[in-house]
Amino acid sequence: MKVKFVLIMDDLIVDDRTIDQLILDWESDLEQSEILELSHQWISSKNFLTQRMVGLMRVGESSLTIEPIDEEQYDKY
Repeated sequence: MKVKFVLIMDDLIVDDRTIDQLILDWESDLEQSEILELSHQWISSKNFLTQRMVGLMRVGESSLTIEPIDEEQYDKY
């Protein structure tokens, strides 16, 4: 299943630099079970982002959106 991820992070400290907001988006091809596992880790893990991102020392509010991509829409181009 092709999905689009959008990660929005507010009030970050990265390598001792303050950043008001950072938005990352990417696409990936994952199985439904992998998407569910990632969602579960995101919700249940304390400090999920700071444990996985090199240089990220602190993050305020954050959100992760996972949306399926309609592959037929891309086939038109």
